[in-house]
Amino acid sequence: MRVLLDVSAVPTEPVGAGVYTLELARGLSRSAEVALVLLTRRGDEGRWAAIAPGSTLVAAVPPSRPARLAWEQVLAPGLARRLAVDLWHGPHYTMPIRLTVPAVITVHDLTFFDHPEWHERSKVEYFRRMIRASTARANGIVCVSEFTEARLHAHTDPVGTVTVIPHGVDHARFAPKLAERSAEAGDDKDEVAALARLGIRAPYIGFLSTIEPRKNVAGLVRAFARIAPSHPDLQLVLGGGRGWGVDIVQRAIEHSGVATRIARPGRLDDALVPAFYRHAAAIAYPSFEEGFGLPALEAMACGAPLVTSRGSALEEVVADAALTVTPDDDTAIASALERALEPACAAQLRTRGPERARRFRWDDSVDAHIALYQKLALGSNR
Repeated sequence: MRVLLDVSAVPTEPVGAGVYTLELARGLSRSAEVALVLLTRRGDEGRWAAIAPGSTLVAAVPPSRPARLAWEQVLAPGLARRLAVDLWHGPHYTMPIRLTVPAVITVHDLTFFDHPEWHERSKVEYFRRMIRASTARANGIVCVSEFTEARLHAHTDPVGTVTVIPHGVDHARFAPKLAERSAEAGDDKDEVAALARLGIRAPYIGFLSTIEPRKNVAGLVRAFARIAPSHPDLQLVLGGGRGWGVDIVQRAIEHSGVATRIARPGRLDDALVPAFYRHAAAIAYPSFEEGFGLPALEAMACGAPLVTSRGSALEEVVADAALTVTPDDDTAIASALERALEPACAAQLRTRGPERARRFRWDDSVDAHIALYQKLALGSNR
């Protein structure tokens, strides 16, 4: 089965949907049932050759976003015909509308509809229009959670098969630090030293994601300011790349009264992320809404006591393995952080988190995608 996966929207430092696309490409490239074609940006094929060896690379997409979006609609259908693919997968919401082969799209969340204020204005109109058009044409639609599936039906009228396929987690990387591993070659001390070089020292509450309005980082800062007086050694570490709207976070820090206890190390090296989760006193991910919430899953897999949000897919992912709060209630976030820092509660969460995370495996996610591809490639459902 010759499957084209469009990876042209994945940035060089992927998060969220980008990590999903990368793991999907990696898994499909190992499958004996798929002859994988990766559609990349021009000049980006070297990265994907290392990620998915054995796949066919087609570096045809212009690097800039406006040109890429135009290329998808104008030139991609012809490319699909020339490559004789059996199925096209657009893993980032959209597809070429005039495509003549079966197509799958992945929808991560519907916040372009529910909360346009959380996105750059230039993206909102385009993605609203193209998500509706794509869901009206795609033979298959992957939703990453049941929450996303419900929002999809609220805003669109999909004609194809809608399938919920959750993300996975790399359990070889994201795992609790076992006693026997800690003693090997001073691994634990090396991790602590690497974090310290970035100004991260225990005890700390950690946050790790792109800093943008929907992540509710300003609310986390205000909650931390409430508990800081009773925890004089505690630090808040806001890790992650700069998105947009970061001035809101900066103002919250400046007015917090505890600015000197808030560290902003920026985006962490991928190799250091599991250590960041493992050594945290607690991880906070009080996002207003998520279609899935991969950072929360990765934190649980590492055994970090987790405080996150109720009311979206995060609840679905964490179940009873984390403390959940209403994200627009700073007092509730502060109270949950206090609970997560209590030794008995922390110990319970450190046990429950990895147990819950073991239910999510990238191999299972890839297998579910392949099953959907096979169903659609054998004959369009329309």
